[in-house]
Amino acid sequence: AHVIGLTGVPGSGKSTMVAALTSRLRQQGLKVGIVAVDPSSPYSGGAILGDRIRMTDLANDPGVYIRSMSSRGELGGLSAATAGAADLLSAVGFDVVIVETVGVGQNEVAVLRLADTVLLVLAPGLGDGVQAAKAGILEIADVLVVNKADRDGADQVRRDLRSMLALAERPEGSWKPPIVKTVAHRGEGLAEVAAEIDRHREWLVSSGELERRRRRRARGEIEAIAVTALRRRWGDVHGRSELHDLAAAVVAGETDPYAAADELLDSVTD
Repeated sequence: AHVIGLTGVPGSGKSTMVAALTSRLRQQGLKVGIVAVDPSSPYSGGAILGDRIRMTDLANDPGVYIRSMSSRGELGGLSAATAGAADLLSAVGFDVVIVETVGVGQNEVAVLRLADTVLLVLAPGLGDGVQAAKAGILEIADVLVVNKADRDGADQVRRDLRSMLALAERPEGSWKPPIVKTVAHRGEGLAEVAAEIDRHREWLVSSGELERRRRRRARGEIEAIAVTALRRRWGDVHGRSELHDLAAAVVAGETDPYAAADELLDSVTD
């Protein structure tokens, strides 16, 4: 499947954009899987998981599958299980998988390690357009979408983005992110967004970048699984944890965190 990551600041209309883009892709006869990640409470661990409520028009479409999941405290706008869910939807035959991140700030770029194409959704009226798209989150975008373009300030956001893109140094032959204005709840501009996604996919294939991105994604998944396995090995043994003992030694001033980390790693590799 072609994996589309959709990220942006809270209130920019990401969920509306996902629903509208999915409807457009379904008109092309494509099966679409949606993984929507909601933030979890740092206190209770719970999450609203309300994205499906906003996508009621798609609920009865057999060519669409929607899976909401909590971020479970993970940073970067995704959940630890998001990559596995996207892989599974691809394996069972979906043509496109859309991953919607939680509302992110300026440096939550985990979606870059997961998606083939990254859409960054912005909107006027959410503060300084440049502030909302500083380096980090802006640099990962393959397609820039100015949603709610019927509001005052949309043209200014577009100009700000053009100015920032003009400052970026790009190697010859690299992809230059287009800027598309949309009004997602009315379906305006979605044809252009879909066309830019298709154009980006063609560039990914012809440039070899698609293979590089997917290898990078596989490396990230392997690393995440390995780190999780290491954490399990550091868990309680006979009611005590070596990590717990090392932390107590650091607090007591008997060792330092670097030496303790080396000791912990040595215990795992022995």
